[in-house]
Amino acid sequence: MQNVSEESLEIARKLYQAGKLAFENGQYREAIENLEKASALLTRNSRLGGEVEIWLVTAYEAAGRNEEAIALCKQLQRHPYAETNKQARRLLYILQAPKLKRPSEWMTEIPDLAALSDNESKVRVAVNPGKSSPPKKTTEPEFVDLSQVNTRDNRFIWVALIVIGLVFSYLVWSAV
Repeated sequence: MQNVSEESLEIARKLYQAGKLAFENGQYREAIENLEKASALLTRNSRLGGEVEIWLVTAYEAAGRNEEAIALCKQLQRHPYAETNKQARRLLYILQAPKLKRPSEWMTEIPDLAALSDNESKVRVAVNPGKSSPPKKTTEPEFVDLSQVNTRDNRFIWVALIVIGLVFSYLVWSAV
């Protein structure tokens, strides 16, 4: 068992927080780097060491490194801290579950904007200030000809008004 100094423990905690923040912001590569560095500074069988490695499992999985995530999860199943090995068992179950095929109409493809090298010139080309855009079609509300509406058969309003009047008069009469 390695002895962790107070200084390296503080560094590990900072790296752990930076890794969690990077993960939550979708920067999985950076999260993995920070979490791996934090894990190297901590005692593997400590509570904090287990927490860091659980986060590392999720970062591996998010980055598409499933084999590494599963291997680390299997190691964490034997962790002495009960909460860590319980989470590891749950994560392993999820990671090893069969992947379901989703219909393409359920998915929305988001283009990778990181691949664009000169974003500004692409925007200028896309906007095309020289050409005018086609006129927008607006939908106008459809008007109804009131002379066509059948109002003679609509006796519900009169029945409802009579019922409301009777209820109101009963309430006034019973209050006196």
